[in-house]
Amino acid sequence: MDIKHRSLGSQLLASILMNTIYAMQNFPIMLLNSMLGPFSFLIVIDFISHGALLSVAIIGAFISTMVSAGMALQGDLSHLKNDMRFQDMVVSSPTSALTYIVGMGISEIIYFLPNMVLLSIMMFLFVPLSAPIILTIIIVMLIMFVFAISLSFMLSTLSTDIVQSWAFTGLVSTLLSTIPPVYYPISYIPLPYQYIAYISPTTYAAQIAQAAIGAISISPLNLTIDWIVLIGASAVLLIVAAKKTRWRER
Repeated sequence: MDIKHRSLGSQLLASILMNTIYAMQNFPIMLLNSMLGPFSFLIVIDFISHGALLSVAIIGAFISTMVSAGMALQGDLSHLKNDMRFQDMVVSSPTSALTYIVGMGISEIIYFLPNMVLLSIMMFLFVPLSAPIILTIIIVMLIMFVFAISLSFMLSTLSTDIVQSWAFTGLVSTLLSTIPPVYYPISYIPLPYQYIAYISPTTYAAQIAQAAIGAISISPLNLTIDWIVLIGASAVLLIVAAKKTRWRER
């Protein structure tokens, strides 16, 4: 059992070293690039609202960061699979698809850690917090990350070129974290278009987090529906990614 655990730890560590530490040491400019998206929208929303939506925008930046971290995995997986043929080596090794994706997912979390540290500081300074609120936000962030890495893994195994993966990453990230009401309440969207926003799971995640900090008021029934949709969508996508993706080439 100890040997098995050490082997699993080594496999996870290898993913982190290869996908995160190497990039941080050799391409530090990419860390700045990872911060531009979430923080640029946070700053714009703060300026436009004259600070009224700062707490909501901070929570939105957290959600956007988790989505970006999860979707960034797609480009990395596609590069390792198509350009470096690394996935072929992983497939031929004792490493399972689950271990591989968990290790790569952890590496993305570490890569986006500077974002989360800065956002955490801002959250403690400008967002009313309590233990239940912090727990709610953490759970929402984790669910969104599971959703994003499941989608990334599925798209990466279907993608045949890194350029195609970049296109998918940019498109899906925009659809999930920019167009939906993540940085502001959904009430700011005209009513006929609010129904379109509910297509994205990030809308439900944002509503749960915004309700937790008291930025919006929703009924217990609607809050329950938000949780069901968010967890259900993530679970379904995780199952589809596990069952239908091409881990081994046929």
